Amino acid sequence: MRIAVTYENGNVYGHFGHTEQFKIYDIVGGIPADARVYPTNGSGHGALAGFLAEHGVDCLICGGIGPGAQAALAEAGITLYAGCSGEADQRVADLLAGTLAYTDGASCDHHHGGEGRSCGGHDHTCGRHRNG
Repeated sequence: MRIAVTYENGNVYGHFGHTEQFKIYDIVGGIPADARVYPTNGSGHGALAGFLAEHGVDCLICGGIGPGAQAALAEAGITLYAGCSGEADQRVADLLAGTLAYTDGASCDHHHGGEGRSCGGHDHTCGRHRNG
């Protein structure tokens, strides 16, 4: 399994479409076997789902994410865990332990004229992989 995290300075980056890096973890036997940081090379919202698919990513941990990007990830077969924050390595450990707190469909509403709106929603804990 490959898990990607929107990444900045060791933490989950808060906005999928503006992330400049992903940290991608190779999971073997339920534990991270390798992790590397990949630059997105300026890819925007539309290209990032393709970037992840090209890198063989199975699921994504991120902060806020718009509905178009959510649809692109779903179409690519990438499971989404949105509305996350904090240390990237810890969020991956939480996912693997089945304790990751995330938000179903965490949206970035500012794409629709809502200046000052935040990304995210109500967190809950779930141990199952689900498409957002």
